Amino acid sequence: MNVLNCSPKLSQPKAKDAIHNIWQSETKVDAEKAFNLFIETYESKYPNAALCPQKDRTELMAFFDFLAQHRQSIRTSNPIKSAFATIRLRTKRSKGCLSCDGMLHMMFKLGIYAEQNWLKFDYIAKVITSVMFKDGIEATKPNQIAA
Repeated sequence: MNVLNCSPKLSQPKAKDAIHNIWQSETKVDAEKAFNLFIETYESKYPNAALCPQKDRTELMAFFDFLAQHRQSIRTSNPIKSAFATIRLRTKRSKGCLSCDGMLHMMFKLGIYAEQNWLKFDYIAKVITSVMFKDGIEATKPNQIAA
């Protein structure tokens, strides 16, 4: 949003598409190419818009150092809100119909039910122990490949 705020309204849709091309790339190399294209395109016309992502380049490209299965959850803008959306939708409709204990019981059961649809982080231990990933795939050392 900072990048879009630094560019005029007419060029914002094109700039937004160029930014989406960066983080929706399959590999880090493709993302670097899209990033460089964005900088080349907007640096001469709108230097402030190009400066915003340039200063945070390493942090923006760190996204590609995570496991591919985790990318959807990383892209989520508000994971807490989306996780409790089912509870919020049901409790708004039944306001005043239940006792306090009944409402808590219903919220608990809805939370248990919603938990079944959450993403399972099977590889979270690898992320915590700093296993390196390249383009969403676990990077292996050259001496580990030959067995």
